Amino acid sequence: MNLELSEEQTAVRQLAEDFVRREIAPYAAEWDRAENVDRSIVKKLGSLGFLGLTVPEEYGGSGGDHLAYCLVTEELGRGDSSVRGIVSVSLGLVAKTIAAWGDERQKRHWLPRLTAGDALGCFGLTEPGTGSDAGNLTTRAVPDGGDYVINGTKMFITNGTWADVVLLFARTNDTPGHRGVSAFLVPTDTPGLTRRTIHGKLGLRGQATAELVLEDVRVPASALMGPEGKGFSIAMSALAKGRMSVAAGCVGIAQAALDAAVRYAGEREQFGRPIAAYQLVQELISDIAVDVDAARLLTWRVADLVDRGREFATAASQAKLFASEAAVRSAGNALQVFGGYGYIDEYPVGKLLRDARVMTLYEGTSQIQKLIIGRALTGVSAF
Repeated sequence: MNLELSEEQTAVRQLAEDFVRREIAPYAAEWDRAENVDRSIVKKLGSLGFLGLTVPEEYGGSGGDHLAYCLVTEELGRGDSSVRGIVSVSLGLVAKTIAAWGDERQKRHWLPRLTAGDALGCFGLTEPGTGSDAGNLTTRAVPDGGDYVINGTKMFITNGTWADVVLLFARTNDTPGHRGVSAFLVPTDTPGLTRRTIHGKLGLRGQATAELVLEDVRVPASALMGPEGKGFSIAMSALAKGRMSVAAGCVGIAQAALDAAVRYAGEREQFGRPIAAYQLVQELISDIAVDVDAARLLTWRVADLVDRGREFATAASQAKLFASEAAVRSAGNALQVFGGYGYIDEYPVGKLLRDARVMTLYEGTSQIQKLIIGRALTGVSAF
């Protein structure tokens, strides 16, 4: 793997850095306090091509490789993880999955709108009783004539109240476990689908997170994406690439923590000199720096494997596991550098720590990643 970025990759990274500095960073604290990102950011993301990265241009995408996608995702995570989540879900989990599994009509209908920022997608997998145990979800889609009638509840759905389409996973037969699950593209204005914003989150407070309730939601058979009964495979393939995106966002959090700690340590004086002069403060900063570089390299390896068409799922779990835990460590170390000032939201490190903490939970907890890695290494399922 060549670790030197191409001209195109360098340019898209600079474009993202400039965008974050101008359109996101000045408002991140305000959005966090208000528990609401300014929705106009979506169209701005689309106009720069950030919502179409890796999607073929024939469907409105902006092309590019997965390393470029990771570079943009890192910069967005560095600015505000709530904005990063909009892109990771609508593009990473929904648009890319439609591009991979959708039929031509589904691609033509949804992808140009999603990539332009004229529509958003959300990923309807998690339920109140099934997080890590997604294969045993209980939402049901029952055939009725030429339609399916869907009933169930989805929980902790990123973009849920903003989305125009749900990539929804529901059980279509009585086969136990994941073999009975199918995938559907359900417009959010379909009668019977209601959405409730979840407030009071520890982190990612500006992100629109929702509960979705489906009561006799009727969709045509054409809403089915991929073969019936293959929904779990579709979900897992989406999450494998999604873990790369989460890892990249975690690198952004850790990098932001490093930037803040270095800047503050050079400004803050104690005992007559900047605290950057003290070895134990330098130790905290050096620990962050090592975590940033290690997490970034693990993430870039996943992007390289994806772009070369190689098996990447285990590497994605490794990157997601390490980068998410590293983001928590890095934000915690940065808060230690700030001391008491880090504990108030006038300074950025408290938000970084709160945003980092959920990264070890969603798209597969750290414990689930260890099970995936262990199973890949030993060939023995721990479930």
